[in-house]
Amino acid sequence: MDFPTFRDFVIRFTGQSRMIARKYFRTPLNVVSKEDLSPVTIADREIEELFRNEVLRKFPGHGVFGEEFGEIKGSSPYYWVIDPIDGTKSFIHGTPLFCTLIALMKDDEPVFGAIHNPILDDLVIGDGTVSYHNGNRVSLRPCAALSEATLLTTDPLGPEKYREPKGFEQLAKACKLYRSWGDAYGYFLVSTGFADIMIDPKMSKWDIMALIPVIKGAGGIITDYYGGDPVKGDSIVVSNPAIHNEILSILKP
Repeated sequence: MDFPTFRDFVIRFTGQSRMIARKYFRTPLNVVSKEDLSPVTIADREIEELFRNEVLRKFPGHGVFGEEFGEIKGSSPYYWVIDPIDGTKSFIHGTPLFCTLIALMKDDEPVFGAIHNPILDDLVIGDGTVSYHNGNRVSLRPCAALSEATLLTTDPLGPEKYREPKGFEQLAKACKLYRSWGDAYGYFLVSTGFADIMIDPKMSKWDIMALIPVIKGAGGIITDYYGGDPVKGDSIVVSNPAIHNEILSILKP
């Protein structure tokens, strides 16, 4: 599959999924806790169900792997990964910093990725070489030192829960600004040049795969918490190349 085919499919799909997210946003919702105690709503499920149907209709043979309904095996080396609402906690609290994440995988490597915010209608797509925000090419902004950097994370308590927290605390103090504009929208902000570092110490496959082609396409570095391959990891560190090694050295326990 080529980049324009992926782009056109994502644009059409997010035009539909946006309607679902907006229909339920800031309305009374029945929130269900999954086995891992993370919340899920009817919006998560309707968006993922729509996506599965659209993929199977448009790309017979492709598989689908989603957060809410698991995996449909395909006959092709291509399969899709979706997180219908990345940031469900933000969604149910009426905060518009949530996104739909879509990745196309080939032989277990992400080749294309998309981050879509349905409330602001922000769409970033990338192929690991280039990334575009609503049709305009984007890149990370220059940042030569941590003292100039804006650091973002999803859960300020995450490093304490999942990693050795002293390194993260040291990093936060070294940065110019530290905020929790997180979930997928934090990666949108970094990829479009509005922040410099985004870190999540614990993530799942559906959280990660779409981010990789977008961040790389925008000229960023994306690794796991310890500098490893993010495809095989369960955490993410994103920044520009000038400061990435320094970040990893500080986080190292």
